[in-house]
Amino acid sequence: MTLLDFDFMRRALLAAVVVGMIAPAIGVFLVQRRLALLGDGMGHVALTGVGLAFLTGSAPIPTALLVVIAGAIGIEVLRGRSRSAGDVILALVFYGGIAGGVLLTYLAGNRAASSLNQYLFGAITTVSSTDLVWLLGAALALLAILAVFGREMFAVSFDPEVARTQGIRTGFIGVLITILAAVTVVIGMRTVGLLLVSAIMIVPIAAAQQVTRSFRGTAALGVLIGLASAVGGVVASYYLDVPSGATIVLIAIAFFVGSLGLAAAGVRRSA
Repeated sequence: MTLLDFDFMRRALLAAVVVGMIAPAIGVFLVQRRLALLGDGMGHVALTGVGLAFLTGSAPIPTALLVVIAGAIGIEVLRGRSRSAGDVILALVFYGGIAGGVLLTYLAGNRAASSLNQYLFGAITTVSSTDLVWLLGAALALLAILAVFGREMFAVSFDPEVARTQGIRTGFIGVLITILAAVTVVIGMRTVGLLLVSAIMIVPIAAAQQVTRSFRGTAALGVLIGLASAVGGVVASYYLDVPSGATIVLIAIAFFVGSLGLAAAGVRRSA
């Protein structure tokens, strides 16, 4: 029997395809804005959403989506109005998200605590049909937003001051990018895990940057690397009986190391 003979593996591979494509497509804007750690912050906020779902008996994915969207808006408001530096704001989100998630999970009881690892480190083989519907719905929404606001997001990420002079609502677009990153974290939490999901957003883009020259080329190659890492990680985890999240991230890092070698050898695309 092959891995495709199992329903849970077919769901796992489909989830990996979604995460592998969407995460780098959003991550390229974070890298351009030098907000590579934002995904980690959103992962900790999502942990609070998962804990809240355990406590209230609601579905973890939609609950986490609502919490991270609220958190994303809060981060941008704090960054815009607070005198604290951006890294201090992210640190507060890190600590508050972890504390809230742990406390709510503890209040939910021992059964919830035992399930928490599935969200922290990923458990792609446990993705249900309902989870997959939520993942696909969120992914389609992200793609639609990218199609509508992609040019503005690029302009704001590349040079906010120039974008402002062109009449682009930089504040709105900044909030939108943060929300998209937050939703991407929730999409990837069952596949890669909340503690590692930021890596699949950032590492493929970092690898692509070594051998590309343009934003579009980096985004396209980053998506291909993310897709190969996610699918390859799921397949490897099935045959090696190891955690999928860690395997996906290590494959992405291997791509990065390989791209460094290509860059050192002078291989650089004009795209």
